[in-house]
Amino acid sequence: MPGIFAFAETRDGEIRKVAHEVVTAARSLADALGTEVHAVLLGGPGTAAASAELGRHGADKVFVGESDAFANYSAEGFTTVIAGFIQEHGCDAALFPASSLGRDLAPRVAARLGVGYANDCVAVEVQGGQVVATRPEYSGKLVTQVAATGKPAVLSLRANVFLATENAKAGEVQTLDVSVNQADFGAIVREIKAGAAEKMDVGEAPIVVSGGRGLGSPENFKLLEDLAEAFGGKAAVGASRAVVDAGWRPHAEQVGQTGKTVSPTLYIAVGISGAVQHLAGMRTARYIVAINKDPEAPIFKVADYGIVGDLHQILPRMTEEVRKMMA
Repeated sequence: MPGIFAFAETRDGEIRKVAHEVVTAARSLADALGTEVHAVLLGGPGTAAASAELGRHGADKVFVGESDAFANYSAEGFTTVIAGFIQEHGCDAALFPASSLGRDLAPRVAARLGVGYANDCVAVEVQGGQVVATRPEYSGKLVTQVAATGKPAVLSLRANVFLATENAKAGEVQTLDVSVNQADFGAIVREIKAGAAEKMDVGEAPIVVSGGRGLGSPENFKLLEDLAEAFGGKAAVGASRAVVDAGWRPHAEQVGQTGKTVSPTLYIAVGISGAVQHLAGMRTARYIVAINKDPEAPIFKVADYGIVGDLHQILPRMTEEVRKMMA
């Protein structure tokens, strides 16, 4: 049975949330086509220990390739193993996360297989036996549907759009042959050194505190950092495109159409008017709290709770109350 390929991304030996989202999307395609989901993990020794959870999200079979050579991501090495797997199993579609790693890996695999590639998809379905992907164009001003005419359909899926849901399958774990040699690696990563003050990824944080031009200056982001810190390591600071373009914050924190799509339990938007491009990146948050001095700001139309007032007065009091709550 050909099956739907799902790449399960790991980090530091643990399966990332985006892997569950990819497997969930693959499950929906497999059900529509009457086939199976084949999830693949590549990593260093011990990777198999985390593989069982993929079965709970809909993987019929989980193929685990453990090797010291794959302890760190290798573009050439991963491409060789994955392209070989897809060819051997004759997969109908190959799904990857549109993460930093996935955006690098997926087009390499497509090129190796000689097929097309659709990136940053926000929906996938089967129409008339064909895999059809929905993806935004021109910063979200246009939404297009792309039908795969050949096999496999290679797609990368935008993070936090496909809600990871449990759909228990067998999750049968099998060992994947990852016998590779030096020629399969264009470069070898010997060591990864994390930054001294590495922060929680805004795309994976359960709480996001974002700021926009309404903060007035980059120095005022200290108010957001204090509030995020008050949540006890559960929150990340985000930013609108305007302040990132102005150089106030790094691009890694940008939330929106041209930044990261987030879907936290709580999203606090401070001094953000609510442009369409920003809303596209956060409107799936479970609860949205908007703080803005303009009562007509579009952000209030999507917010669950709105506070109209001076952020310099509101944020310190909110931070104080959160610290009391978390104590």
